[in-house]
Amino acid sequence: MSPSDALQTILRSFHRYYDVQEECVEPPFDAEAAFHSHDEQFFLVKSAKLSEAESHEYIFFAARDSLSPEEVQALGQTAWERGTGRARPHSSHRSTDVTLVLIAETISPEAKACLEKSKYYQSYRFTFHGWSHYRAIALETSTSTLICNRRGRELRKLFRDILKLS
Repeated sequence: MSPSDALQTILRSFHRYYDVQEECVEPPFDAEAAFHSHDEQFFLVKSAKLSEAESHEYIFFAARDSLSPEEVQALGQTAWERGTGRARPHSSHRSTDVTLVLIAETISPEAKACLEKSKYYQSYRFTFHGWSHYRAIALETSTSTLICNRRGRELRKLFRDILKLS
């Protein structure tokens, strides 16, 4: 499976729950997806609001022939800056998470190590106004291997199911 075919397979599965944008995406990414959730709880009437929570997730997709450690770091930094730049922390804001999905024919061992160690975190007003976490996952299509950082481990099963990997 080529990186572009794998990207299309992944994007098709994300269309159901995410707002996926494949055209007019700012480089270096090939596609972006966004998910927004707003929850309110009331007591008997709407004017008696008990709680309100808002969560956002921004996913950035990049398909390449090969990945070097410098590219992994640059793509991660760019995704983090763009994702957290869209965060609007306030008292009802819970989280704004940023996810990077990389697909490449080959990924160097140094790039794999760089991706596994990648970590970003930001709290807004000591988490009273929410937080942001960074997840990263990469697919090496030549070996059908998934590589992820610690926060990205929860994505491993999802991507195995989408791509029908063993």
